[in-house]
Amino acid sequence: MSTHPVRLGLRANLAQFSLLVAVNALVGGMVGQEQTVLPLLAEREFGLTGYTFLLTYVLVFGLSKATTNYLAGTWADRFGRRPVLIAGWLIALPVPLMLIWAPDWGWVVAANLLLGVNQGLTWSTTVIMKVDLVGPRQRGLAMGFNEAAGYGAVAVTSALAGYLAEEFGLRPAPFLLGLSYAVIGLGLSVLAVRETREHARLEAAAHPTDGSAAGHARLTDRQVFTRTTVTDPALSSASQAGLVNNLNFGLSWGVFPLLFAGAGLAVDRVGILVALYPAVWGLGQLATGALSDRWGRKHLITGGMLTQAAALALIALVDTFGAWTVATVLLGAGTAMVYPTLLAAIGDVAHPSWRARSVGVYRLWRDSGYAAGAVLGGVVADLWDLRAAVWAAAAVSLLSGLGVAVRMYETHRRG
Repeated sequence: MSTHPVRLGLRANLAQFSLLVAVNALVGGMVGQEQTVLPLLAEREFGLTGYTFLLTYVLVFGLSKATTNYLAGTWADRFGRRPVLIAGWLIALPVPLMLIWAPDWGWVVAANLLLGVNQGLTWSTTVIMKVDLVGPRQRGLAMGFNEAAGYGAVAVTSALAGYLAEEFGLRPAPFLLGLSYAVIGLGLSVLAVRETREHARLEAAAHPTDGSAAGHARLTDRQVFTRTTVTDPALSSASQAGLVNNLNFGLSWGVFPLLFAGAGLAVDRVGILVALYPAVWGLGQLATGALSDRWGRKHLITGGMLTQAAALALIALVDTFGAWTVATVLLGAGTAMVYPTLLAAIGDVAHPSWRARSVGVYRLWRDSGYAAGAVLGGVVADLWDLRAAVWAAAAVSLLSGLGVAVRMYETHRRG
């Protein structure tokens, strides 16, 4: 039994909050080890040429992560946050070893199934734990730090993996990064992370339970799923925008390295471009998460989706390193406007007693976007070409932003 007093707020929980930021950086790094290297590995070592087949690893990753996100929210309420986090790190350990030793593409797909489970359990849990700790006043800031750490690590590791691949080959050097991340993440989670479920219970005790959107404390799993997916305009709008956002990321994961390399760029320059998108995305969230606490959620989400649409159109139009640099920075900025703000909006609306489940449902739909991006990118690229796949994502992003503008209500009530 913990002897630490249960208090809400960033300052009161700064040590644990900072530790969870570091843990989520390691979670993001597990994805970053793959981003630059796997598409090139598919072509150069396994001889894959069909884009739809090549993107199977993104599809499997997205489906397993999306499903695990939903289960992570339910398990976090039932068993506690910390056990779910530790389980996620245990599942991460074999992933880099499978990628290093893979004799055929099936091993890569299987490794990404496990990676999706790892990401669903660990990333979902760090989100839930940070929201537990900070309470209602600083959710946007908390999500900004969480997502900045995760996607900043994706960016740094993507660039570093590209460098290692250029210097030492596609295997094993880039994947030794992931192995070190998994070992450190497991150690920190076992030895230093504390349970946060009592913080959610403390907030729930003072939370309204009337007929307002913030109320309805006693909801079944089916009711939480329906509310988050369909019936609540803010929750469902956040779910569809999250899905489209990660559709773009999933498509970029499989398509961008091939598009850039096809223009004659060296692997290390491809790694820089692939890293810029999550780097701007990650760092930008430090500002946008806090801004959403001041300005509100809806307009940042709408503007972010429209900015992503414009950036994708630019990527499809240009063909030089300099122009792609501008476009990927713009894509990262649009994503930074959206990512922490969507999670903060879920926290605004969902009651503390079912918030973990609502986060799980939202992340189920959001990370289904990886699979949707793999299918859209693979099918369109096979039917036409890589640029057509990017144009398709731009069109979907435009429709998503317009949908948020029409349907979503403002969720953040200052004061």
